[in-house]
Order: sequence, then C-alpha cells, then structure tokens
Amino acid sequence: MATPHIEAANGDIAATVLMPGDPLRAKLIADTFLDDAVCFNTVRNILGYTGTYKGKRISVMASGMGIPSISIYATELYKDYGVENIIRIGSCGAVLDDVNMMDVIIGMGASTDSKVNRSRFNNHDLAAIADYGLLKNAVDAASNLNKPVKIGNIFTADLFYTPEFEFFDSMAKHGILGVEMEAAGLYGVAAEYGKKALCILTVSDHIKRGESLSAQDRQTSFKDMMEIAMESVLLQYS
Repeated sequence: MATPHIEAANGDIAATVLMPGDPLRAKLIADTFLDDAVCFNTVRNILGYTGTYKGKRISVMASGMGIPSISIYATELYKDYGVENIIRIGSCGAVLDDVNMMDVIIGMGASTDSKVNRSRFNNHDLAAIADYGLLKNAVDAASNLNKPVKIGNIFTADLFYTPEFEFFDSMAKHGILGVEMEAAGLYGVAAEYGKKALCILTVSDHIKRGESLSAQDRQTSFKDMMEIAMESVLLQYS
C-alpha cells in the first residue's frame, strides 16, 4: 500500500500520528516515549515509527519543513492510510513580550501568508482551525501535568527568511502567539478530508528579542510539549 512518499504497509500506522518537522526528533520521540517502536518509513529519510504509549498505539512521523512538505504527508496519511488525527509538535518563534523561550503554545487557529487554503476553497478565506476535541484533550493533559500552556492564534509563514520584518509588529498587535511554517497547511488538509488536526509548539526563538535555541536544543529538548501531546492522546481513549 505504499504511496509515493510513504513505504508503510496497510495497518502499520496508528489512527493518531504525532508529527514533528525534524526526522531525528521523530526518532527521539519513538526512542523516549514509545514501547516496541517499529520503523515504518525511511523514504527521503522522513522517519516514521509506531509503538505503544502506556498501552495505547501511537505513531510518530516527521513532516519536513513548510506547508508543501507537511501537506504531502498529511494527505497520504489521511487519504491512503486511514489516519484520523495528526498532532503537529514543533518549534516556533515569538513576537509578544509576554511569550518566552520554551513556552508551550497550542494553536487554536493558524493565520497565514500562504495561498494554499484559498486554492482548495475556491479562492476564499478558509478559517484554518484545530479540532476542538484534540485541543481540549491537550489543554486537559497540560492541566493534569501541571504544565502551563498558551492557547490562541498562530501564524504559518511561507518564508523563514522573510523580507518583511516589520510585519512582526502587526502580528504582535493582533495577538499572534507563535510563528511557524506548517500548521495552516495541516489544518487545511484535515478540513478537506474531514479529519482532525492540532498543533502544539514550543518557543525556540524570540524574533523581536533576538533570542534562540541551538540546533541541538531544538532536536533534543521540548519534553513538556511531547508529554502533553502523548498524554492528550490517552484522553482520546478514555
């Protein structure tokens, strides 16, 4: 049942997939949190694993960077492998004064400068929003773990090196909690296929203050976000 980008067989992938951008972070999550994890994908080094967490079956698979990449994998997971839920777990930059390094953000909605959702919605604006059930589970899981989170609107950018740095001031004015590169695309694909999606982020950069984590820290940290995501999946079974 392989697709052009995923070599897994039918049944290899769980109904819920956690999706970091970095393939090595996918491996780290599988090694750290999953029991009996089995690798189901190595195509283009986009690593994917399925195992169990506290007895419940969960998959983790990388998405690569940007809306085009995550849209490819989300489409094939939803359409060809019967995946019902994708939870993006990634990093973001902050622009607000009261958002700090390593804060965890849950993306209730995702604004964007991309036109991908207009393309799928007859050139109209599609409200790219998370599934409420997944969002509530994540908020409840964070509360159960006594881990604070911020919940609200994020911004999905097409360009990492933007020529419009002044636009960050407008983002701050409108209360954007984090800037990343995938969520609006994921939410659009989920809407198109009648599936569920959520984005949980850790602040790795403060754009306005010039603060940033190292590449190594991005790859190996973010434990709070990972635990919230894992525990939120368990609430789906309760």
